[in-house]
Amino acid sequence: MKAAVCFEHNERLDVVDLEQQGPQAGEVRVKVKAAGICHSDWHIMNGDWTPPLPMVLGHEAAGVVQDVGTGVTNVKAGDHIIFSFRTHCGRCLYCTSGRTILCDGYTSARWAMLDGSHRLKHNGKPINQMARLGTFSESVVCAAEMVVPVRKDMPWPQAALVGCCVPTGVGAVTRCAKVESGSNVMVIGCGGVGLNVIQGARLAGAAKIVAVDLLDSKLEFAREFGATHLVNASKENPLDVVRGLTGGRGVDYAFDAIGGEQTTLQIVDAIRPGGTAVIVGMAALACRAPITPYFFALQEKTLTGTMYGSVRPNLDFPWLCDQYKEGRLKIDELVSRTWTLDQINEGFKSMRSGSVKRGVVVFE
Repeated sequence: MKAAVCFEHNERLDVVDLEQQGPQAGEVRVKVKAAGICHSDWHIMNGDWTPPLPMVLGHEAAGVVQDVGTGVTNVKAGDHIIFSFRTHCGRCLYCTSGRTILCDGYTSARWAMLDGSHRLKHNGKPINQMARLGTFSESVVCAAEMVVPVRKDMPWPQAALVGCCVPTGVGAVTRCAKVESGSNVMVIGCGGVGLNVIQGARLAGAAKIVAVDLLDSKLEFAREFGATHLVNASKENPLDVVRGLTGGRGVDYAFDAIGGEQTTLQIVDAIRPGGTAVIVGMAALACRAPITPYFFALQEKTLTGTMYGSVRPNLDFPWLCDQYKEGRLKIDELVSRTWTLDQINEGFKSMRSGSVKRGVVVFE
Protein backbone atom coordinates (compact mmCIF):
# COMPACT_ATOMS: atom_id res chain seq x y z
CA MET A 1 0.00 0.00 0.00
CA LYS A 2 1.36 3.42 -0.99
CA ALA A 3 1.05 6.44 1.29
CA ALA A 4 2.49 9.96 1.60
CA VAL A 5 4.59 10.09 4.78
CA CYS A 6 6.01 13.08 6.64
CA PHE A 7 9.38 11.83 7.93
CA GLU A 8 10.84 15.26 8.83
CA HIS A 9 9.41 18.74 9.35
CA ASN A 10 10.04 21.25 6.56
CA GLU A 11 10.62 18.49 4.03
CA ARG A 12 8.56 17.15 1.13
CA LEU A 13 6.25 14.24 1.75
CA ASP A 14 7.67 10.89 0.64
CA VAL A 15 5.36 8.48 -1.19
CA VAL A 16 6.45 5.04 0.00
CA ASP A 17 5.17 1.48 0.34
CA LEU A 18 3.81 0.61 3.79
CA GLU A 19 2.70 -2.62 5.41
CA GLN A 20 -0.90 -2.43 6.64
CA GLN A 21 -2.50 -4.70 9.21
CA GLY A 22 -6.18 -5.44 8.58
CA PRO A 23 -9.02 -4.13 10.73
CA GLN A 24 -9.32 -5.46 14.27
CA ALA A 25 -12.47 -5.55 16.40
CA GLY A 26 -14.45 -2.32 16.00
CA GLU A 27 -12.38 -1.18 13.00
CA VAL A 28 -12.86 -0.85 9.25
CA ARG A 29 -10.61 -0.72 6.20
CA VAL A 30 -11.51 1.83 3.54
CA LYS A 31 -10.22 2.18 -0.01
CA VAL A 32 -9.58 5.91 -0.31
CA LYS A 33 -11.05 7.49 -3.44
CA ALA A 34 -10.26 11.18 -2.86
CA ALA A 35 -8.48 13.25 -0.19
CA GLY A 36 -8.42 17.03 0.17
CA ILE A 37 -5.23 19.02 0.76
CA CYS A 38 -5.70 21.15 3.88
CA HIS A 39 -3.70 23.73 5.85
CA SER A 40 -3.89 21.47 8.91
CA ASP A 41 -1.68 18.99 7.07
CA TRP A 42 0.69 21.85 6.28
CA HIS A 43 0.90 22.82 9.97
CA ILE A 44 2.50 19.43 10.62
CA MET A 45 4.72 19.55 7.55
CA ASN A 46 6.22 22.92 8.49
CA GLY A 47 6.50 22.23 12.23
CA ASP A 48 3.76 24.56 13.51
CA TRP A 49 2.35 21.45 15.17
CA THR A 50 4.74 18.80 16.39
CA PRO A 51 3.12 15.37 16.79
CA PRO A 52 5.62 12.51 16.64
CA LEU A 53 6.93 11.57 13.19
CA PRO A 54 6.95 9.66 10.89
CA MET A 55 3.27 10.14 10.10
CA VAL A 56 0.92 9.59 7.17
CA LEU A 57 -0.84 12.93 6.74
CA GLY A 58 -4.35 13.60 5.46
CA HIS A 59 -7.70 13.78 7.27
CA GLU A 60 -10.24 15.09 4.72
CA ALA A 61 -11.33 12.18 2.53
CA ALA A 62 -13.95 9.76 1.27
CA GLY A 63 -13.89 6.18 0.04
CA VAL A 64 -15.43 2.71 -0.12
CA VAL A 65 -15.50 0.27 2.80
CA GLN A 66 -13.41 -2.79 1.90
CA ASP A 67 -13.83 -4.95 4.99
CA VAL A 68 -14.81 -4.64 8.63
CA GLY A 69 -13.64 -6.13 11.93
CA THR A 70 -15.82 -7.98 14.39
CA GLY A 71 -18.55 -6.03 16.12
CA VAL A 72 -18.93 -3.37 13.41
CA THR A 73 -22.58 -2.61 12.63
CA ASN A 74 -22.68 0.97 11.29
CA VAL A 75 -21.17 0.12 7.87
CA LYS A 76 -20.52 -2.89 5.64
CA ALA A 77 -18.29 -3.69 2.68
CA GLY A 78 -19.28 -1.62 -0.36
CA ASP A 79 -20.68 1.35 1.57
CA HIS A 80 -19.57 4.83 0.49
CA ILE A 81 -18.26 6.81 3.44
CA ILE A 82 -16.80 10.15 4.45
CA PHE A 83 -14.15 10.10 7.17
CA SER A 84 -14.70 12.08 10.36
CA PHE A 85 -11.39 13.02 11.96
CA ARG A 86 -12.92 13.16 15.45
CA THR A 87 -13.82 10.07 17.44
CA HIS A 88 -16.98 9.98 19.55
CA CYS A 89 -17.19 7.39 22.31
CA GLY A 90 -20.89 7.97 22.98
CA ARG A 91 -20.34 7.82 26.75
CA CYS A 92 -18.45 10.92 27.88
CA LEU A 93 -19.96 14.24 29.01
CA TYR A 94 -19.58 15.81 25.57
CA CYS A 95 -20.98 12.91 23.56
CA THR A 96 -24.01 12.55 25.80
CA SER A 97 -24.69 16.29 25.56
CA GLY A 98 -24.51 16.29 21.74
CA ARG A 99 -21.07 17.93 21.40
CA THR A 100 -19.31 14.90 19.95
CA ILE A 101 -16.49 16.97 18.44
CA LEU A 102 -15.18 17.55 21.98
CA CYS A 103 -15.24 13.84 22.93
CA ASP A 104 -12.71 13.03 25.66
CA GLY A 105 -13.65 9.40 26.13
CA TYR A 106 -10.34 7.99 24.86
CA THR A 107 -6.86 8.27 26.34
CA SER A 108 -4.74 6.97 23.45
CA ALA A 109 -2.72 9.38 21.32
CA ARG A 110 -4.54 10.93 18.37
CA TRP A 111 -2.12 9.40 15.88
CA ALA A 112 -2.70 5.76 16.93
CA MET A 113 -5.62 3.37 17.11
CA LEU A 114 -8.04 3.69 20.02
CA ASP A 115 -6.14 0.96 21.90
CA GLY A 116 -2.82 2.77 21.34
CA SER A 117 -1.50 0.30 18.76
CA HIS A 118 -0.56 0.92 15.11
CA ARG A 119 -1.78 -0.59 11.85
CA LEU A 120 1.02 0.75 9.62
CA LYS A 121 4.71 -0.11 9.42
CA HIS A 122 7.63 0.99 7.27
CA ASN A 123 10.66 -1.28 7.26
CA GLY A 124 9.25 -2.92 10.39
CA LYS A 125 8.82 0.36 12.32
CA PRO A 126 5.40 1.79 13.34
CA ILE A 127 4.01 4.71 11.34
CA ASN A 128 1.60 7.22 12.92
CA GLN A 129 -1.67 8.27 11.27
CA MET A 130 -2.76 11.90 11.40
CA ALA A 131 -5.98 12.24 13.41
CA ARG A 132 -6.00 8.42 13.67
CA LEU A 133 -6.66 8.40 9.90
CA GLY A 134 -3.81 9.37 7.55
CA THR A 135 -5.84 9.60 4.35
CA PHE A 136 -3.00 10.37 1.93
CA SER A 137 -2.86 6.62 1.38
CA GLU A 138 -4.43 4.03 -0.84
CA SER A 139 -6.35 2.54 2.08
CA VAL A 140 -7.01 3.42 5.72
CA VAL A 141 -7.71 1.25 8.74
CA CYS A 142 -9.50 3.23 11.46
CA ALA A 143 -12.16 3.00 14.16
CA ALA A 144 -15.60 2.31 12.70
CA GLU A 145 -17.04 5.35 14.47
CA MET A 146 -14.80 7.56 12.28
CA VAL A 147 -16.64 6.73 9.06
CA VAL A 148 -20.03 8.15 8.10
CA PRO A 149 -22.06 6.36 5.40
CA VAL A 150 -23.42 8.70 2.72
CA ARG A 151 -25.43 8.53 -0.49
CA LYS A 152 -23.68 6.75 -3.36
CA ASP A 153 -24.32 9.45 -5.96
CA MET A 154 -21.86 11.87 -4.33
CA PRO A 155 -18.81 12.38 -6.60
CA TRP A 156 -15.62 11.50 -4.77
CA PRO A 157 -13.73 14.84 -4.72
CA GLN A 158 -16.83 16.64 -3.48
CA ALA A 159 -17.52 13.96 -0.89
CA ALA A 160 -13.95 14.30 0.40
CA LEU A 161 -14.43 18.01 1.08
CA VAL A 162 -17.49 17.26 3.21
CA GLY A 163 -14.96 15.59 5.52
CA CYS A 164 -13.38 18.90 6.65
CA CYS A 165 -13.51 22.28 4.91
CA VAL A 166 -17.25 22.27 4.10
CA PRO A 167 -18.56 21.38 7.59
CA THR A 168 -15.88 23.47 9.31
CA GLY A 169 -16.96 26.58 7.43
CA VAL A 170 -20.71 26.05 7.16
CA GLY A 171 -20.92 24.68 10.71
CA ALA A 172 -19.07 27.69 12.13
CA VAL A 173 -22.03 29.77 10.97
CA THR A 174 -24.97 27.41 11.49
CA ARG A 175 -23.88 25.24 14.44
CA CYS A 176 -21.49 27.47 16.42
CA ALA A 177 -22.47 31.12 15.91
CA LYS A 178 -26.08 30.41 14.84
CA VAL A 179 -26.12 33.47 12.59
CA GLU A 180 -29.60 34.96 12.18
CA SER A 181 -31.19 36.06 8.91
CA GLY A 182 -30.44 39.71 8.19
CA SER A 183 -27.17 39.78 10.14
CA ASN A 184 -24.01 41.50 8.95
CA VAL A 185 -20.95 39.22 8.76
CA MET A 186 -17.22 39.61 8.15
CA VAL A 187 -14.98 36.69 7.11
CA ILE A 188 -11.18 36.94 7.17
CA GLY A 189 -9.46 34.43 4.90
CA CYS A 190 -10.96 33.16 1.66
CA GLY A 191 -9.37 29.73 1.35
CA GLY A 192 -11.39 26.50 1.40
CA VAL A 193 -12.71 26.99 4.94
CA GLY A 194 -13.34 30.72 4.57
CA LEU A 195 -15.33 30.20 1.38
CA ASN A 196 -17.56 27.78 3.26
CA VAL A 197 -18.05 30.28 6.09
CA ILE A 198 -19.16 32.71 3.38
CA GLN A 199 -21.62 30.28 1.84
CA GLY A 200 -22.80 29.29 5.30
CA ALA A 201 -23.61 32.96 5.93
CA ARG A 202 -25.40 33.07 2.59
CA LEU A 203 -27.45 30.00 3.51
CA ALA A 204 -28.29 31.62 6.86
CA GLY A 205 -29.66 34.69 5.08
CA ALA A 206 -26.99 37.23 6.12
CA ALA A 207 -27.55 40.71 4.69
CA LYS A 208 -23.97 41.91 4.24
CA ILE A 209 -21.10 39.43 3.92
CA VAL A 210 -17.72 41.16 3.91
CA ALA A 211 -14.85 38.98 2.65
CA VAL A 212 -11.29 39.94 3.59
CA ASP A 213 -8.07 38.58 2.09
CA LEU A 214 -4.69 39.72 0.79
CA LEU A 215 -5.15 38.24 -2.70
CA ASP A 216 -7.57 39.60 -5.28
CA SER A 217 -7.88 36.12 -6.81
CA LYS A 218 -9.22 34.73 -3.52
CA LEU A 219 -11.60 37.66 -3.17
CA GLU A 220 -13.07 36.82 -6.57
CA PHE A 221 -13.62 33.27 -5.27
CA ALA A 222 -15.42 34.85 -2.30
CA ARG A 223 -17.76 36.79 -4.57
CA GLU A 224 -18.67 33.52 -6.32
CA PHE A 225 -19.60 31.96 -2.96
CA GLY A 226 -21.82 34.79 -1.79
CA ALA A 227 -19.73 37.70 -0.48
CA THR A 228 -21.44 41.06 -0.97
CA HIS A 229 -18.35 43.19 -0.26
CA LEU A 230 -14.66 42.49 -0.91
CA VAL A 231 -11.71 43.95 1.02
CA ASN A 232 -8.07 43.51 0.07
CA ALA A 233 -6.41 44.06 3.45
CA SER A 234 -3.12 44.97 1.78
CA LYS A 235 -4.81 48.03 0.26
CA GLU A 236 -7.45 49.15 2.78
CA ASN A 237 -8.29 48.69 6.46
CA PRO A 238 -11.05 46.06 6.90
CA LEU A 239 -12.20 47.69 10.14
CA ASP A 240 -12.81 51.01 8.39
CA VAL A 241 -14.80 49.23 5.70
CA VAL A 242 -17.09 47.27 8.05
CA ARG A 243 -17.72 50.30 10.23
CA GLY A 244 -18.56 52.32 7.15
CA LEU A 245 -21.06 49.69 6.09
CA THR A 246 -22.73 49.47 9.51
CA GLY A 247 -23.11 53.07 10.60
CA GLY A 248 -19.93 52.91 12.68
CA ARG A 249 -21.21 50.08 14.88
CA GLY A 250 -19.45 47.01 13.49
CA VAL A 251 -20.71 43.66 12.20
CA ASP A 252 -22.88 41.26 14.16
CA TYR A 253 -20.53 38.32 13.54
CA ALA A 254 -16.90 38.10 12.46
CA PHE A 255 -15.03 34.90 11.58
CA ASP A 256 -11.28 34.31 11.46
CA ALA A 257 -10.75 31.50 8.95
CA ILE A 258 -6.95 31.84 9.12
CA GLY A 259 -6.00 31.68 12.80
CA GLY A 260 -3.38 34.13 13.99
CA GLU A 261 -2.67 37.03 16.33
CA GLN A 262 -3.51 39.85 13.94
CA THR A 263 -6.62 38.23 12.52
CA THR A 264 -7.97 37.34 15.97
CA LEU A 265 -7.60 40.94 17.07
CA GLN A 266 -9.27 42.14 13.88
CA ILE A 267 -12.42 40.05 14.36
CA VAL A 268 -12.69 41.24 17.97
CA ASP A 269 -12.43 44.88 16.85
CA ALA A 270 -14.79 44.37 13.91
CA ILE A 271 -17.85 43.24 15.90
CA ARG A 272 -20.38 45.64 17.37
CA PRO A 273 -21.18 45.77 21.09
CA GLY A 274 -23.04 42.53 21.79
CA GLY A 275 -21.50 40.90 18.72
CA THR A 276 -19.74 37.57 18.37
CA ALA A 277 -16.25 36.86 17.03
CA VAL A 278 -15.43 33.25 16.07
CA ILE A 279 -11.98 31.71 15.63
CA VAL A 280 -12.30 29.05 12.93
CA GLY A 281 -8.78 28.66 11.52
CA MET A 282 -6.27 26.56 13.44
CA ALA A 283 -3.28 28.68 14.49
CA ALA A 284 0.25 27.59 15.26
CA LEU A 285 0.58 26.37 18.85
CA ALA A 286 2.91 29.24 19.76
CA CYS A 287 0.48 31.94 18.57
CA ARG A 288 -0.80 34.42 21.20
CA ALA A 289 -3.25 37.31 20.77
CA PRO A 290 -3.36 40.05 23.44
CA ILE A 291 -6.93 41.22 24.06
CA THR A 292 -8.34 43.93 26.32
CA PRO A 293 -10.77 42.31 28.80
CA TYR A 294 -12.23 45.71 29.77
CA PHE A 295 -13.98 46.10 26.42
CA PHE A 296 -15.44 42.59 26.56
CA ALA A 297 -17.21 43.47 29.78
CA LEU A 298 -18.08 47.03 28.78
CA GLN A 299 -19.46 46.11 25.36
CA GLU A 300 -20.66 42.56 26.09
CA LYS A 301 -18.68 41.14 23.20
CA THR A 302 -18.18 37.40 22.79
CA LEU A 303 -15.03 35.68 21.53
CA THR A 304 -15.39 31.96 20.90
CA GLY A 305 -13.77 29.17 18.96
CA THR A 306 -15.12 26.31 16.91
CA MET A 307 -13.59 22.93 16.22
CA TYR A 308 -14.74 21.25 13.01
CA GLY A 309 -17.57 23.78 12.79
CA SER A 310 -19.09 22.27 15.97
CA VAL A 311 -20.88 19.80 13.70
CA ARG A 312 -22.27 16.37 14.50
CA PRO A 313 -20.78 14.33 11.63
CA ASN A 314 -23.28 11.46 11.67
CA LEU A 315 -26.12 13.97 11.22
CA ASP A 316 -24.47 16.79 9.33
CA PHE A 317 -22.41 14.98 6.68
CA PRO A 318 -25.48 13.34 5.06
CA TRP A 319 -27.36 16.67 5.32
CA LEU A 320 -24.52 18.55 3.62
CA CYS A 321 -24.47 15.95 0.85
CA ASP A 322 -28.20 16.47 0.38
CA GLN A 323 -27.74 20.25 0.26
CA TYR A 324 -25.12 19.79 -2.46
CA LYS A 325 -27.22 17.40 -4.54
CA GLU A 326 -30.22 19.73 -4.28
CA GLY A 327 -28.19 22.67 -5.57
CA ARG A 328 -28.05 24.74 -2.39
CA LEU A 329 -24.38 24.14 -1.52
CA LYS A 330 -21.47 24.95 -3.81
CA ILE A 331 -18.89 22.15 -3.73
CA ASP A 332 -18.12 21.63 -7.43
CA GLU A 333 -16.77 25.16 -7.45
CA LEU A 334 -14.42 24.38 -4.55
CA VAL A 335 -12.48 21.73 -6.43
CA SER A 336 -9.94 23.79 -8.34
CA ARG A 337 -7.60 20.99 -9.35
CA THR A 338 -6.85 17.34 -8.74
CA TRP A 339 -3.56 15.47 -8.38
CA THR A 340 -2.43 11.88 -8.09
CA LEU A 341 -0.76 10.70 -4.89
CA ASP A 342 2.65 10.95 -6.57
CA GLN A 343 1.94 14.64 -7.28
CA ILE A 344 0.94 15.53 -3.73
CA ASN A 345 3.81 17.95 -3.13
CA GLU A 346 2.74 19.94 -6.18
CA GLY A 347 -0.69 20.15 -4.57
CA PHE A 348 0.76 21.66 -1.40
CA LYS A 349 2.76 24.14 -3.46
CA SER A 350 -0.43 25.31 -5.19
CA MET A 351 -2.24 25.56 -1.86
CA ARG A 352 0.51 27.74 -0.41
CA SER A 353 0.48 30.03 -3.45
CA GLY A 354 -3.24 30.73 -3.05
CA SER A 355 -3.93 29.71 -6.65
CA VAL A 356 -6.56 27.08 -5.73
CA LYS A 357 -9.70 27.07 -3.63
CA ARG A 358 -9.16 23.43 -2.71
CA GLY A 359 -6.94 20.81 -4.25
CA VAL A 360 -7.81 17.11 -4.08
CA VAL A 361 -5.72 13.97 -4.41
CA VAL A 362 -7.65 11.35 -6.38
CA PHE A 363 -7.06 7.61 -6.38
CA GLU A 364 -8.02 5.01 -8.98
